[in-house]
Amino acid sequence: MKADPQAQRRLLDLQAIDIALTQLAHKRKALPEHAELDKLARELSTMEDRRVRAQVAVDDLDRDIDRLERDAEQVRARKQKDQVRLDAGTGPARELEALQHEIGTLNRRQSELEDAELELMEQRETAQAALDEILTALQTRRATREEAERRRDEALVAIAKDEEFRRSGRRPLAADLPVDLVTLYDKIRESSGGIGAAMLRQGRCEGCRLELSGGDRARVKAAAADDVVRCEECRRILVRTAESGL
Repeated sequence: MKADPQAQRRLLDLQAIDIALTQLAHKRKALPEHAELDKLARELSTMEDRRVRAQVAVDDLDRDIDRLERDAEQVRARKQKDQVRLDAGTGPARELEALQHEIGTLNRRQSELEDAELELMEQRETAQAALDEILTALQTRRATREEAERRRDEALVAIAKDEEFRRSGRRPLAADLPVDLVTLYDKIRESSGGIGAAMLRQGRCEGCRLELSGGDRARVKAAAADDVVRCEECRRILVRTAESGL
């Protein structure tokens, strides 16, 4: 293939833009915020599980406290009813004695229920404190996530603007070069790690960083200025300039 020497040298400008675009794509994937957000997502998931368990513990205690309160209210109501009958003093002595015995039993039962309720209320206070602590930590983590998302989005916008700037410069440059030269360059670039053309500097290919052998150097030196020559090692287009050392 042949191409004007100036067009070949402009391949280096095209290559510089493509390298910048590749670096921007890598920068997008490697943003530290991605890793930070992944970590925060795992932490938030774990904390949410803890929140659910803590909320269930509080709800269970509330349910048990309500049950004890209902039971105690029933005991109080029954005791009050028995006390009214006892105070009236009507009926056989044996029945009044039975009422006194039942009131004593109800007093003990009421005391047991109130003690159990008090113990559960203390447990609920502890459980609520644990839940509040988790909720506070969740709020803090969510705020941290929002801040990380904001930084990520700002970085992505900046990268997108930079990419568009580079592409806007690439389009006219590529359009101004011979189609077959650009096609070859793109084909090599896709199969060679993003590098399709490299400068020959002081006898060394800057694509694979290897020095040309004596025979390859002689071959390149003998080639016409408009010949498109390629590195024998990496097969990239070798762009000759005044720094080639030929």
